[in-house]
Amino acid sequence: MSADEHDEGYRGPATLVVAGEELAVEVLLDARTEPFDGRLRWSGRVRTNHRLTELLGARGGTAEVRTPGHAATGTLSEPDPWDRFRLAGVGAPPFPLDGPPPPETD
Repeated sequence: MSADEHDEGYRGPATLVVAGEELAVEVLLDARTEPFDGRLRWSGRVRTNHRLTELLGARGGTAEVRTPGHAATGTLSEPDPWDRFRLAGVGAPPFPLDGPPPPETD
């Protein structure tokens, strides 16, 4: 069984809450269980959003990510040359999974 068979994802509208401000964005996110530690990790990209760039500049930060019916806190990287931010988190992702999430391990 390949790792891709366990990947789950979300592509679509989301709201980022950064520095107390809500920003409407488009995201592409994936989630998978990391085989080394057994934790569910999710990551992806936020499409270019000029207000997000104004708020964060060339540095990253923390954001709450909301999609319909789901929310999670993640870390934003500094922007790439095309003004897109990477977004990553650990634990339940900000989108629905096909099945129940795996148990968290310490």
